[in-house]
Amino acid sequence: MTAVESRSPDGTSSHAVKGAEELGPTPVHRPFGARLKAFVALTKPRIIELLLITTVPVMFLAAQGVPDLWLVLTTCIGGYLSAGGANALNMYIDRDIDALMTRTAQRPLVTGMVSPREGLVFGLALAVVSTLWFGFLVNWLSAWLALGALLFYVVVYTMILKRRTSQNIVWGGIAGCMPVFIGWSSVTGSLSWAAVILFLVMFFWTPPHYWPLSMRVKDDYARVGVPMLPVLASNRVVARQIVLYSWVMVLVSLALTPLGYTGWFYTSVALVTGGLWLWEAHGLLNRAKAGQVGAKLKEMRLFHWSITYVSLLFVAVAVDPFLR
Repeated sequence: MTAVESRSPDGTSSHAVKGAEELGPTPVHRPFGARLKAFVALTKPRIIELLLITTVPVMFLAAQGVPDLWLVLTTCIGGYLSAGGANALNMYIDRDIDALMTRTAQRPLVTGMVSPREGLVFGLALAVVSTLWFGFLVNWLSAWLALGALLFYVVVYTMILKRRTSQNIVWGGIAGCMPVFIGWSSVTGSLSWAAVILFLVMFFWTPPHYWPLSMRVKDDYARVGVPMLPVLASNRVVARQIVLYSWVMVLVSLALTPLGYTGWFYTSVALVTGGLWLWEAHGLLNRAKAGQVGAKLKEMRLFHWSITYVSLLFVAVAVDPFLR
């Protein structure tokens, strides 16, 4: 039995329990302000920011202009609640391995600032509230899409794929693509090929976005037995996969214009930012082929650029309707 599999009777890892006892405050030493910050941290706000970046611009494209601002606000709040619930449940399920990984050792369920029971109840409550929020204030199609994304992330990715296959982030990333559908359906009450194309852009974006980070922290994943691709394959193999997904992503992003959904502005931004992405991806592959490791591999350059890329691309999605 591995260390990751060793659990106490209440379902927590023995290492997680020990970490919580040694690092975490006791219940009587958990001030309200710190507790509030801990519950916010359970929602992973920085990840949700990225999800909203892909939601709001799609609403502008669907409306071919400025959508109803109240609808934008309610969709963003619902999206935050739904994604926050998924992230909280993810932390509840992964609290055993989080305690063993340097990158996640300070998460609230590891330090003891939030108890596992509180984390579970909090996540489930957000899941219910977000679904009802979408259903009554946006529309029920958006509600079911948001609930489907939450269940996919929690059940399919976190509980089934993450610890079993190196393709975990490929298929698990589907949950992170759903805000595109949610944004479009919130405006139109339906879906379209434009939403499908942007969904596919995010689908092919996710692996080359996350694998560079996984290359940097692969020792963490190896320690807990999570088979991220960089744990099982050489840097050269991972970089080849990154280049492959990057080319498909860029080509898919250009499909919006010939189908009539976008014009010259979006196309220009997609070409420039996509070209820069491919430059970085091929640079990473060349360094991997040359045997560069550690700081010389510079894998985080592509990770940071990937966030800039998706932000610029979706800003172009929002701006393009005003320039056609």
